[in-house]
Amino acid sequence: MELNCAVQKYAWGKVGSSSLVAQLSKANTNTEINEQEPYAELWMGTHPSGPSLISATNEPLLNFLQSSNDSLGQKEKQVFGPDLPFLFKALSVAKALSIQAHPNKAHAEQLFASRPDLYKDPNHKPEMVTAWLGPFEALCGFRPIAEIQFFLKEIDELASVVGKDACDQLAAVAADDVVSGSAALRKCFSALMNSSDESIAGSLERFQQRIPSLSSDKKESLVCELFCRIASDFPGDVGCWSVYFLNFVTLEEGQSLFLGPNVPHAYISGDCLECMACSDNVVRAGLTPKFKDIDTLCSMLDYQPGPVDRFTCHWTDEDEFCQVSAPPVPDFAMARLRLPVSSDVYQLPIRSSASILLVLQGHASTTIVDNSEKVVELRAGQILFLKAGQSMNPIKMNEQQQHQQEDLVIYQAFANV
Repeated sequence: MELNCAVQKYAWGKVGSSSLVAQLSKANTNTEINEQEPYAELWMGTHPSGPSLISATNEPLLNFLQSSNDSLGQKEKQVFGPDLPFLFKALSVAKALSIQAHPNKAHAEQLFASRPDLYKDPNHKPEMVTAWLGPFEALCGFRPIAEIQFFLKEIDELASVVGKDACDQLAAVAADDVVSGSAALRKCFSALMNSSDESIAGSLERFQQRIPSLSSDKKESLVCELFCRIASDFPGDVGCWSVYFLNFVTLEEGQSLFLGPNVPHAYISGDCLECMACSDNVVRAGLTPKFKDIDTLCSMLDYQPGPVDRFTCHWTDEDEFCQVSAPPVPDFAMARLRLPVSSDVYQLPIRSSASILLVLQGHASTTIVDNSEKVVELRAGQILFLKAGQSMNPIKMNEQQQHQQEDLVIYQAFANV
């Protein structure tokens, strides 16, 4: 059955028709795009902050799940109860999201119990992000020790707010000493995040004023273009200095990252698909006007240093046209289908848990196996819900689509049990 899904218009989203989220939302709900507003996230799932509705009845998807005994798979219900364990999203990022991390399950329960005004649910929020079309930029996990040592040595303005003791402790660490490096990183990053607003603003301004005098090679080695881009959007914000502590990664189309609990990260720009446990818990400490819970963030972070490759999420072939990625959590997995225009028909694999499908590109037709056997025209922006074990009849590429020479692309989220 088809779903109508909620849009979040956060300030960091792409504006108007430039936003993938806006384009998908218009196709999904037939709502005109406001060219003056940001369209940041499209939510597909049952989270109360943006619940999906069944198109034919306007009934919340959660109500249907709780009244339909066969909607969820047996293992899915045993592990997670009568609700979807995942939240599926599309994101369109125009400027950096907050420097953030997500708590593990036990910590999320504690935060929700103590501060329900800030932490909206008691669930963890591991997440997987996959780039769509153009490059997608992000900060993710702490850089290798040697890189951070280099930045602290070369950027006096940064070293001044971190403090001599913390800088010296990190400078004395061997590049391959992960244990000592983690302890020194914790001291450096905590000192930075706890610096006064005045000292942070002053240090940022001094460095920005110095950048024009640097050589081209020095600007490149100090990632000045990235720093200046973020600093222009968030003047005086401590999060601007995070580019020198966190790995910077550019994902090309189809490349993915998995971010487990306590991993510091921030998305910088681009369009992506994101799947996560059904939660909206975020602990922030920079690049945001929202509440910064610095003590909580600094105490919970994973300070293990190293290259960004450790977060790479791999895809395996399920058949000639479909790939699957299953992160090391039971809450979610994803499949993606790219069906060439030259294809005749294709049978989508049946999942043992409930799933949500997003058509990103293309045009085809199928029928969903149920009482109605109604023909479904697959088109960009269409969002479908399939019950556990429910199948679609073979997908057939439309002649119109073949004429347009555009592959059919579908992403599918489901429980990893």
